[in-house]
Amino acid sequence: MVFGRSSRKKRLVEPVTLKILVAGGFGVGKTTLVGAVSEIRPLRTEEALTEAGRPVDDVAGVESKNTTTVAMDFGRITLREDLVLYLFGTPGQDRFWFLWDELAQGALGAVVLADTRRLEDCFAGIDYFERRGIPFAVAVNCFEGAERYPAETVRAALDLDEGVPLLLCDARDRETVKEVLIAVVEHALARSADRRQKAST
Repeated sequence: MVFGRSSRKKRLVEPVTLKILVAGGFGVGKTTLVGAVSEIRPLRTEEALTEAGRPVDDVAGVESKNTTTVAMDFGRITLREDLVLYLFGTPGQDRFWFLWDELAQGALGAVVLADTRRLEDCFAGIDYFERRGIPFAVAVNCFEGAERYPAETVRAALDLDEGVPLLLCDARDRETVKEVLIAVVEHALARSADRRQKAST
């Protein structure tokens, strides 16, 4: 990570590191998304679903899922030589939501991952970030076999503000996930610039 402009000597560039949350409902693909783009081996805190958890874990629509995140996922991606994102995937079940406040501290922005087969599962994440003023984008994970809807139809169903980015992605595909992360960073930085401008006037 070196570059030089006015000098032939190369200088080390200390990258800016930004924290991004990846949130959404149970089984929506958060762990997959973090793993798809992470340039390091992702940290995962997955445990097997058990019979004891059946009364509290709603697996409707994700019956084949046999593990769940119980704390967080963590990954890292370098977008440019001077910009690194730390990705924190949140747990999806209601009983682990107490961890969200800890994970959200210091976050620049967030991705709310959505599944059109269970769209209501992402309402809690949208509400969480709206209430706390954390910029976010919604990424619709296009599962195989799931019906596809135009982005504007999904936006209307979620009652999203016009300024909130909404993208279609495949959580397994590095390039589409990178597009989502870039959209979140750009949206968060634009929001921050707007706040600074308003504060100075």
